[in-house]
Amino acid sequence: MPNHNWMTDETRAFGETVARLFKDEFEPHRERFTEQGLVDRSFWEKAAELGILGATFPEEHGGLGLGYEFDAVTVIEQGKAGDSGWGFSVHSIAAHYIIHNGTEDQKARWLPKMASGELIGAIAMTEPGAGSDLKAIKTTAVRDGDEYVINGSKTFITNGSSADLIMVVVKTGDAGAKGISLIMVETNGLKGFRVGRKLKKLGMKRNDTAELFFDDVRVPITNLIGLEEGQGFYQLMQQLPWERLIVGFTALGCSECALKITLDYVRERRAFGQRIMDFQNTRFKLAETATKIELMASFLDTSLTELNAGTLTPEKAAMVKYWTSDAQCEIVDDCLQLFGGYGYMQEYLIADLYADARVQRIYGGTNEIMKELIARGLDKD
Repeated sequence: MPNHNWMTDETRAFGETVARLFKDEFEPHRERFTEQGLVDRSFWEKAAELGILGATFPEEHGGLGLGYEFDAVTVIEQGKAGDSGWGFSVHSIAAHYIIHNGTEDQKARWLPKMASGELIGAIAMTEPGAGSDLKAIKTTAVRDGDEYVINGSKTFITNGSSADLIMVVVKTGDAGAKGISLIMVETNGLKGFRVGRKLKKLGMKRNDTAELFFDDVRVPITNLIGLEEGQGFYQLMQQLPWERLIVGFTALGCSECALKITLDYVRERRAFGQRIMDFQNTRFKLAETATKIELMASFLDTSLTELNAGTLTPEKAAMVKYWTSDAQCEIVDDCLQLFGGYGYMQEYLIADLYADARVQRIYGGTNEIMKELIARGLDKD
């Protein structure tokens, strides 16, 4: 498995803590979490107690003040445990919008509660008629005195029914990207806010992906992220590179899991008088898989270093998102094939990994959009 160039004794110890959390608090309840369509609140609270939720939050706001690599470790270990349903990554990304763009009052108001698990975060971008094209959103926020009145709907929202704090992408003006703003919405007891269906999905069945409706929802103007309207698109562009790296680290962790469980299977399963592992096709496929995982890790490590240095370009982040998620789908598909018919049975973890992988090429911006962003960058040279 990859030996990350940023890994230290501290990050290794942190990773061991995350791995134990999944072994002790997740694995015994995996089937129940799947059936109920969400991870228990108590799991979030346990993660908070261990410092996982707020690892990268400032210390003065309830966090540990650690670098991005600690959230990367959490996502990798989650993937290695064979899960991508627990909505930690979205919770963390939502918090980083506050960390990087919020006022001091907003940071003090929300971050400690997000670190403690009192507030679970979500991001509401996608609408029934607007996905990757964020300029096409129709949800509006109209100022009325000291409040914004929000009207519209969102769909495919990760943590949708369990979130207490949602970053909502809204229109506060008519001038395309310049009319977009980000507003935080605290949902508890909020009049006019409604969670619609918890959506039935191909994969990620342990996450409460949902529809959200806003009917004359009133929030204070102090919930606007930043100091002025119209900064939302710029703020999104600032944070999307980290979101796309998170997709990549998820791909890495899940790919490592797929390889491990496949190795276990082909070493034990026999056909035609020999182990499945002894067939040349099996050995070559697993060699290809291991190589792709090393390449994925190397690409992510370089990109994480650039992110920390402030030099990661949107084009490079798009490359990471598109290539790692494509590679993940290839890896899991090849691994499932080696399980034969058993790979198609839901009792085998490889089937979960297969179903969960597919959405990686869609959310965070479709891979087709990623290629367009890369091509635009090339056209500037």
